Amino acid sequence: MAANGARGELAEIETGLGVAGLAAVAERMKALSACDLLIVLAALLRGGGEGQAADQLDESMIDLREAAQAVALGFAAAAA
Repeated sequence: MAANGARGELAEIETGLGVAGLAAVAERMKALSACDLLIVLAALLRGGGEGQAADQLDESMIDLREAAQAVALGFAAAAA
């Protein structure tokens, strides 16, 4: 993923969660609500070129536990 894309995704996550900065995002990620998780998923999908899927998340059947684990693994891999 390009650095510019990552910054755009981070900005979308920050705005959606109502926080500023990576540290604040990391802190908020420790206890996401279902709504917060959908915000993060939508930003990541848009960053991956899946804007239509992001726009349809609220209509999708999502296993929130599985989605949370996937997001956590993705962020862990990006930090490594």
